[in-house]
Amino acid sequence: MDAPADKERDHKKLGKELDLFTFSELVGSGLPLWTPKGTILRNLLDDFVWEMRSAHGYEKVEIPHITKKELYEKSGHWDKFKDDLFRITTREGDEFALKPMNCPHHTQIYARKPWSYRELPQRYANTTMCYRDEQSGELNGLSRVRAFTQDDAHAFCRESQVEEEFRNIWNIIEKFYGTFGFNPKKIRLSFHDPEHPEKYLGDKARWKTAEDILTKIAKEKGAETIPGVGEAAFYGPKLDFMAEDSHGRLWQVATIQLDMNMPENFDLTCINEKGEKERIVMIHAAIMGSIERFLSVLIEHLQGAFPLWLSPVQARVLPVSEKHNAYAKEVADALKAAGIRADTDDANESLGKKIRNAKSEKIPYLLVVGDAEVEAKTISVDSRDHGKLEAMPVEDFIRRTTEETRTRA
Repeated sequence: MDAPADKERDHKKLGKELDLFTFSELVGSGLPLWTPKGTILRNLLDDFVWEMRSAHGYEKVEIPHITKKELYEKSGHWDKFKDDLFRITTREGDEFALKPMNCPHHTQIYARKPWSYRELPQRYANTTMCYRDEQSGELNGLSRVRAFTQDDAHAFCRESQVEEEFRNIWNIIEKFYGTFGFNPKKIRLSFHDPEHPEKYLGDKARWKTAEDILTKIAKEKGAETIPGVGEAAFYGPKLDFMAEDSHGRLWQVATIQLDMNMPENFDLTCINEKGEKERIVMIHAAIMGSIERFLSVLIEHLQGAFPLWLSPVQARVLPVSEKHNAYAKEVADALKAAGIRADTDDANESLGKKIRNAKSEKIPYLLVVGDAEVEAKTISVDSRDHGKLEAMPVEDFIRRTTEETRTRA
């Protein structure tokens, strides 16, 4: 890849040009601030993931952003991550931490009452911010930050239900990344390093059981697998999805993790058919992983030209001159009433400059209105992706755009 191309698609450069996010020295390094346009992107992506999760029986939960030290001691995270935590000491001397992950909190939602095997799986979804005290020299735009948002989910189930849960999540991942033209061809089998058992929770038998299950699932899906010895989470093995972007770069994107150790630490069970307590397992699944990191990849993959359904501004109305402003506003109002994200450029500039400005913002549709359009009650449509289209009534454009958005074409 040549340097100029790299610079042109750098997410930090494009994020500023498209007015998606910013950083402030007063707020702090690694703490991105999201503009209205950037927030639209985040919310639309999260809504898409939730739409698919909801169809598979997930329910939304919410958790606080801090926790007592004892929760992470019990989960095993304290010893592993204590140097990466933002710590808080209360006036009474209790030690808390800003959460660097969500899974220990979710175990406590499951643990609130006894569960029958008939009620499993319990599936919790939670898009929430996490915090890690990354070193300043490692921070890089949205790729490495101190405050990041996880589209996190955890399924609490019996061991016999693991394969079906993994397949459902796998299907979500394929649909999500396929929408953007990513092709997650390769799956990394991220397993523990048997030469360093001290790095992991649990015994060898539990790890072998978990890794055998993941190997079987990947084989049944016909996936091309690559070994990842030593890449496991400290509590369990995982399937890491590796996707190639439009520039030929390979990224680790989504991950599904099988955890047989945290349920042991927190004594998570269900009552089985015999009326006995049965140890359950826990599945961790992040589709985007970190919304910030995913957007850094997506911005560069698309070079900021988001598909219509995701574009913060879907259409801009461009009056040829001041005398067309009233009709331009009428058109924009009709689009907004139909749920289309539209605005109007009625600045005292030439039409050519207005078009150049809109194209630099990579807006999918430019709608020009002049004398002919005012008289015929139409709009002249210039598509970013398909070039100039025939003039059409506003109602026809609304139907076209609404369908394109609905299908995420």
